[in-house]
Amino acid sequence: MVASLTISNPLKVISLEDWMENPPVGTEWVDGELVEKNGMTLKHSRIQGNLYFHWRSYKDSSGQGGEVYTEVPCRTNKQGRSPDVAYLTPELVTQYGEAKVLPQSFPLSAEIVSPTDLAEDVIAKAQEYLQSGGEEVWLVFPDIRWIIVATQNQRLVFTSGEVISTQTILPGFIITVDELLA
Repeated sequence: MVASLTISNPLKVISLEDWMENPPVGTEWVDGELVEKNGMTLKHSRIQGNLYFHWRSYKDSSGQGGEVYTEVPCRTNKQGRSPDVAYLTPELVTQYGEAKVLPQSFPLSAEIVSPTDLAEDVIAKAQEYLQSGGEEVWLVFPDIRWIIVATQNQRLVFTSGEVISTQTILPGFIITVDELLA
């Protein structure tokens, strides 16, 4: 979740390396400070569960393998992040599947945006993922029923009544925006 990151203890200094060794649950390491992720709502949690379920079901039924996670830590080029939902390819599972923190962005990540999130911050986080090994990022805006899919080469917007599909990772995955946001 992007929004409502607050400094959990501004007096506590922790390095990115320390965070990667033992990331406290529900935190990210942003701009040199440990921040707590909060603001989870029932709607946010439901959509997170829906996305996890559909990505996982598809990777299993299609035989593509890999793993789907929620709130799992990764390191970008400059931060310690925990995307709301993330997919790791079979190759990267073999390479990093037992790591405490993925040392790069997930190939496919999703952030579910809360009403208090700033658009600039959400878009910057997507760019951060893409600049750190990520190939595709979904930004889910539940209140306006939009999903923005960003890759290195394109940005697409899907709205209520439309069918959304993965662009580079989990090829062939499709779902309606309304089903995902139900």
